[in-house]
Amino acid sequence: CATPWPGNGGSFADMVREAAEGAIESVQKSEKIAVQSNMGQAGLTDVVVAVSEADLALQTVVAVRDKVVDAYQQIIRMPI
Repeated sequence: CATPWPGNGGSFADMVREAAEGAIESVQKSEKIAVQSNMGQAGLTDVVVAVSEADLALQTVVAVRDKVVDAYQQIIRMPI
């Protein structure tokens, strides 16, 4: 997976890793804000926004994973 993407010089593996790390950061941020909300340090709106961002990031990672698995399955089925 060392083939660089045009324009940014990163590989596909780097792109996937960055997307996964971004999703993890979003989930951790939403958890932190939820805890702050329980302690009275954050409002309900902050919690809803953080959880929505984390959900969107997770959906994106799952969609990319599904596309990668589908592409792999199509390659496996190709006649040689």
